[in-house]
Amino acid sequence: MTSRGADQRAQASAKPAFSEAQARALVEAEFGLRVSEVQPLPSYDDQNFRVRVPRAGDAGGPSEFVLKISNAEASRTPGLIEVQSHVIAFLHQAGFPTASVWPARSGRITSLVSVDCGSRTRSHLVRLLTFLPGRPVAEVPVGPLLLYEIGRLAATLDKTLEEFRHPKLSCLRREDFIWNLRNVPLLEPYLDALGPGPNREMVERVIRLFKDEVTAKLSHFRECINHGDLNDHNILVEPGEPASGDPAFRVSGILDFEDMSYGCYVFEVAIAIMYMMVESRDPVAVGGHVLAGFESVIPLTAAERDALFLLVCGRFCQSLVMAAHSCRLHPENAEYLMITAKTGWKHLQRMLAVGRTAVEEIWFGTARSYGSGDSV
Repeated sequence: MTSRGADQRAQASAKPAFSEAQARALVEAEFGLRVSEVQPLPSYDDQNFRVRVPRAGDAGGPSEFVLKISNAEASRTPGLIEVQSHVIAFLHQAGFPTASVWPARSGRITSLVSVDCGSRTRSHLVRLLTFLPGRPVAEVPVGPLLLYEIGRLAATLDKTLEEFRHPKLSCLRREDFIWNLRNVPLLEPYLDALGPGPNREMVERVIRLFKDEVTAKLSHFRECINHGDLNDHNILVEPGEPASGDPAFRVSGILDFEDMSYGCYVFEVAIAIMYMMVESRDPVAVGGHVLAGFESVIPLTAAERDALFLLVCGRFCQSLVMAAHSCRLHPENAEYLMITAKTGWKHLQRMLAVGRTAVEEIWFGTARSYGSGDSV
């Protein structure tokens, strides 16, 4: 196994395993809140709990929180987690539906706690965020208006982060981070998790095309800070005003900033398109509506548009390969890890079968119907 593969295995095996009683005691000790209920939440390689506290009279204040316990490997980079937390607070102040960061008793936004794991003691960074209302996009019918709003949200978020400043901002330059969309070729050491067969051959084809047609052109893409994981479970919605006789929804929450890194504007829209395809009955059509919303704020350049198809395919590969790899390490978490795989392989296969030219015609034609230009 390569050193990078070993690092990934170490991170996965370092996932926290706090009990509900430990989580309750942690919140009370570190954040000074009296806890009435604790409920585990699904997670990838960290651990999250929904926490309820009794509201004291008319004092106001939040009554629900999310306790985030970072895995042991991520907890070794407190600067990165500090920057992520400050980004959440910055976006909240700018009017985005992000959580508020609840300070620890020490006044800091993170606390380092140790837990006895039997043969060794592990340290984990913990944070407490206010709980956001709403249902994941994955659970609601998604129409063109919501797809457009999600695309616009992705662009507005990246544009707003142009103004973010922090002394440890360089922590977001995560060159070998497997989830950065520039790093699709770094999937190669993990392909054994797929075994032989058509799925592996499909991923190998995408990686070859990515190396030939995207990697060499990365310098032509405009750089920015990416959220990096605007998926159908990290965007929450609430009912809005009905439009055209169909149920309408508005975005009520943006979750999970753990995959933030320096990337490119086109990465953010490609990631959003891919995840909005996952639950769609007409997945290829999704991209045009998301793209139109994104380009209403940040029109893509010709070079960025030219790479969009392979970037979406590349994100499918990242999600599908790393899910298969993680399932080998944590089969008990397979149901959560394989959410995208339920439809993802079929959607990737269909995209490649339809072909880049035909898919681009659909995406760019839809974007034009909103009044977006073909390129800048």
